Amino acid sequence: MMFLATIGYFCWYLVGKSEETVNSSYNARLDTFSERVVRGEIRAKNGEVLAKTVEDAEGNEKREYPYSNLFAHAVGYSDAGTTGLEALAGQYLLSTHLNLLDQVSNEMDEIKNPGDHVVTTLDPELQQLAYDALGEYNGACVILEPDTGKILAMVSKPDFNPNTVAEDWESLISEENTDANLLNRATQGLYPPGSTFKLLTTLEYIRENGETWQDYRYECEGTMEYGDSVMSCYEGHVHGALDLRLSLANSCNTSFATIGRTLNLDSFHALCESFFFNKELPFSEDVEYRSSSFVMDGASDLSERVQTAIGQGKTMISPMHNAMITASIANGGILMSPYLIERVESADGKVVKQFMPESAGRLLSVSEAETLTDFMVAVVNEGTSPSLRSDSYQVAGKTGSAEFNSNKEDSHAWFVGFAPAENPEIVISIIYENGGTGGSVATKGAKKIFEGYFSR
Repeated sequence: MMFLATIGYFCWYLVGKSEETVNSSYNARLDTFSERVVRGEIRAKNGEVLAKTVEDAEGNEKREYPYSNLFAHAVGYSDAGTTGLEALAGQYLLSTHLNLLDQVSNEMDEIKNPGDHVVTTLDPELQQLAYDALGEYNGACVILEPDTGKILAMVSKPDFNPNTVAEDWESLISEENTDANLLNRATQGLYPPGSTFKLLTTLEYIRENGETWQDYRYECEGTMEYGDSVMSCYEGHVHGALDLRLSLANSCNTSFATIGRTLNLDSFHALCESFFFNKELPFSEDVEYRSSSFVMDGASDLSERVQTAIGQGKTMISPMHNAMITASIANGGILMSPYLIERVESADGKVVKQFMPESAGRLLSVSEAETLTDFMVAVVNEGTSPSLRSDSYQVAGKTGSAEFNSNKEDSHAWFVGFAPAENPEIVISIIYENGGTGGSVATKGAKKIFEGYFSR
């Protein structure tokens, strides 16, 4: 039994964990590979070079990043350890599949063989649009292709220049530097989801009430008392008579707080875990990330119940995870595993390995996805995001203001959404740290990206 257990462990390790170990920046064996192989290029989906190895006059190799800060977190760096794609794809970049005769010839001439090139899913135009949309704000933006899971853009700010990481290292990691430039906020940043979480609150209400959810009616008076506290809608706005669709379209806090008081909390907890809260995210590669958290359950008190229903409370989520939830709605209920590597090519252009889209499973039914899409279209056409209306394409979206301290004016600004609503091509998840309430900053940024994408 011990022998079989040992064999079983080896098999599991080879299939599930060996690549992670090989690509680890702590793996000294990679240094041995680099003595015989020149680290290959990292390329965008259109073939543009995002990282390459150059040699100075003395023959010293150095990694060069033509786009400087633009792809800093997605591509990563290879000085002072490795991060991003430099770490994820280390095994491929330091392997060579050059013609065997050329390999032998190079070794006889004591010339290093060129490593394989990694072609990514990243789109430089979309990356630039996302980078510009964030502007001077700290935050993150993720753009996905919902029917494949391809990560088309991934931006995090503040950033850094990967070309000068070695020179800047002490300042980047110093205690005086509170910006956390090296943190990839897209996958490692955790934030309250704010009103973007109302999508899941809505879904839970629909599931608990069957066909009768369509009978939901609520009269918004702008404020609502619960216990010793008061819940207010944005700027105390009185929304009047609402059904469930208009509750989401207008992001009515008091309506969703009322809904939250009626929900089965254990069922709600199970729904959120089915959307990968408190679990590992289903990436196709070993992307560095932090798991989102949802802690409310049947033992939670009234205050936590009400706050959680509107996306506050203790719930935390990353921009990538929010993009994945939105992508599952856009893709008819099926979540495709996000991935960054399209294929691996040898230095002479032969495809060594091709990566294909993989389903992470059905998270909601087709009818549920259609209903939520309809509600998100109402957000744009009838609700809180009129600036996203366009004659060229239909956006489905949801804004969010996520309070992060006791001052209600201090809020992160969220937007999640996709377009065209009837046949989604891209999903956007964008957050502006301290971007203010109402979501206007986030919708302006999203609009820039949508307009840039559909005008190409």
